[in-house]
Amino acid sequence: MEEHINPHFNPAKNDLSNLSFRDLFYKYVRFLPVFILSVAIALLGAYLYLRWTVPVYSASGSMVIKNDQTGGGRDDKFDELFGNNRNQNIQSEIEILKSRPLMQRVVNKLNLQFSYYAIGKVKSINIYTQGPFIVRALQIADSSRAFSIKLKFIGSDQFRIDEKAAVYRFGQEIKTENGVFVFEKNLGTPGDNGYRVDWLPAPAASGIYSSALTILPKTPGTGILNINMQVLNPQLGADILNKLMEEYSAYSVEQKKLSSEQILAFIAGRLNDIGEKLDSVQRMYLDFQTRYNLIDAETQSSSYFDLISESDKIVNEQNIKLNVAQMLDAYLADKKNEFTRVVVPSTLGIEDATLNELVASYNKAQLERKQLVDGNVPVANPVVKEVDGQVEKLRTSIRENLRNIKAATGELVKDVKRRGLVGEEQLRAMPEKVKELAEIKRQVETYQGLFKLFTEKKEETAISMASEIPNSEIIDRSYPNSQPVSPQNRTIQLLAILIGLAIPALFIFVSEVLNDKVTTRFDIEKITQTPILGEIGHSYSDDTLVVSKTTRSMVAEQFRIIRSNLQYVLHKKTKAVILTTSSFSGEGKSYVSTNMGAVLALAGRKTVILEFDIRKPKVLSGLGMSKGPGITNYLVGRTNDLAAMIRPVEGHENLFVLGCGPVPPNPSELLLDPRLDQMFDWLKEHYDIVLIDTAPVGMVSDAMTLCKYADCTLYLVRQGHTFKKQIALIDEFYQANKLPKVSIIINDVKLKPGYGYYGYGRYGYGYGYGYGSYYEEETAPDNFIERVLSRLELRKFFGLKKKKKRKAEK
Repeated sequence: MEEHINPHFNPAKNDLSNLSFRDLFYKYVRFLPVFILSVAIALLGAYLYLRWTVPVYSASGSMVIKNDQTGGGRDDKFDELFGNNRNQNIQSEIEILKSRPLMQRVVNKLNLQFSYYAIGKVKSINIYTQGPFIVRALQIADSSRAFSIKLKFIGSDQFRIDEKAAVYRFGQEIKTENGVFVFEKNLGTPGDNGYRVDWLPAPAASGIYSSALTILPKTPGTGILNINMQVLNPQLGADILNKLMEEYSAYSVEQKKLSSEQILAFIAGRLNDIGEKLDSVQRMYLDFQTRYNLIDAETQSSSYFDLISESDKIVNEQNIKLNVAQMLDAYLADKKNEFTRVVVPSTLGIEDATLNELVASYNKAQLERKQLVDGNVPVANPVVKEVDGQVEKLRTSIRENLRNIKAATGELVKDVKRRGLVGEEQLRAMPEKVKELAEIKRQVETYQGLFKLFTEKKEETAISMASEIPNSEIIDRSYPNSQPVSPQNRTIQLLAILIGLAIPALFIFVSEVLNDKVTTRFDIEKITQTPILGEIGHSYSDDTLVVSKTTRSMVAEQFRIIRSNLQYVLHKKTKAVILTTSSFSGEGKSYVSTNMGAVLALAGRKTVILEFDIRKPKVLSGLGMSKGPGITNYLVGRTNDLAAMIRPVEGHENLFVLGCGPVPPNPSELLLDPRLDQMFDWLKEHYDIVLIDTAPVGMVSDAMTLCKYADCTLYLVRQGHTFKKQIALIDEFYQANKLPKVSIIINDVKLKPGYGYYGYGRYGYGYGYGYGSYYEEETAPDNFIERVLSRLELRKFFGLKKKKKRKAEK
């Protein structure tokens, strides 16, 4: 069957390609009240959040960690021997700054066990020490348990505690179950809502504040650290950071002084022991000289003694070196000194570069281990274990080096003694007592040398201890910042607006994605190229037949426009058979057939409507006409008088109806009867337009059987009722020409803002009411709110009037 469709009805691909941001805008703008309500609720939530949330403030400061520190009066050699010249590990210093012991010193200095809060109607604000009072604890009943004290002022100087009847004054000792306290007057005037004082044990408070610290190097590779923390009071944060940097500097000085004190204690012990031995040999030397009158023995044997003296001098020097090496080896061999606070007391004059380097490294490793342990790093921590391994390895290396030094020194002493034998042979002629005196003198010189060495080191260490300076310096002190970092009002409000817009947009998008019903004209055109003949709006009239001579409602005018468009499909044929069908029941076939018959009849064309939906006939009931003989009676041969069964529609000239008749048990087979051809021949002869209201083509085969008699097909699609997948069935009928000249009529179109730009009303008739004098308005029924107001009779209270409802004329 060849079709000649006017291009006016072909899908406009250009229109489909014009979907843009404006289309989306119009699609979503119909939900503007929902968006406004959602944004309002989100902003209300943001307001409540900002009203209830306690502001958080940020405090920051910076300091520099110095790599090299030297004490006054000590040269680089001394620092190297005693292990005090050490490079700082920045990460270790950061851990020390964040450690609880250091923060606990800050807590104790600033009395941060107490936290002060002003109780408000909505939230409590941390007032630090800026309130009208401060608390001084004389005694804490249980220092391991936290507690709170509530305070309510009943005057400028009187208050109650924990809502008890007793009244107290400032400066008075107050005893409670938590301890004994004194409330001292501070700045400001007491408020009306009361105050709360929280007490925390110092370890717990230090843990809270240290966890709020953020310490990062300002620039990698430098010793400059940026310190930041977030607290509930800006002055509190500034005080904590400033005191923390001060306490760190004091801590570094204390550690250096502790190291010097340990060295001094070690040297004092050695001086006491050597002094006693020196006194003993000196007394022995004097007694021997006096007893044997050997005061001039040296002058007598000077010619021989020079050689021996030179040898003895060398031997004495090497013996000192050997004694020092043995002393160090014994100290390192003692396991008690493995991880003690005492460092290795330098090489004490042993001129060996390798030994000096090993001792310095050993002392540095010991001090690093001490810093880690003092910083609350567990002994089982891998970092501590690694340092322990370094200490043991260095201790073993030092002992091995000392054994080598002792062996070399022993060989040197033997060699010098062999050279001294020459002098001794010359002295053999001297009395035996002179030789003994010389031996005693050598011992005196040995102990004198050791005593002098330790005395010098003691003085140097004392001078260094008196001139210790910290290994850090404050660059920028922290100052209170009254601008909170959280919550940020603008950010929260902007986020609330975005959430308020996103939630309904997401809901609308999901509902659109999940919607499988036809909503817009575009839903049809993007699936099929079947021409759309027209659109019929939603009618609020109670009558099925809304078209009459005097009716000027929007729906009636839409039927008239469809009548005009139909001439392009029928090509001005004087007589035509029109088939009306749909995909399934409830899409308005009988309603459209009835009104299309009426609008064609108004054009002066004699029109008959055939109630061929034999299974569920609705045409007669919609027109308010009684049932009677009809199509089925004729097809089964009970009557041959079609004219007698065709009834005119009252009040509508040229409009007739042929009813269904009794519903048969086999409607599909009944439509195959040859008498059907005779019936259509007779109808075409006596009527200009034959409208066939048939069953849904997507459910039964009736329409396919009757399509051979039709000149064109009006396929009904109902907004919000027809499934999108059923549009593909229409396209199949159109492409395969299974139905004659298929055209789509979109039924029950409701006004939805957002679809006007590309949707219904393409031809200028499609929307709403209120277009001047062009349409008569049909008043919609009351909505839910109007019905509630009507029942409660609140219209008069609000000055509202009941809208008058007008039905379309018949």
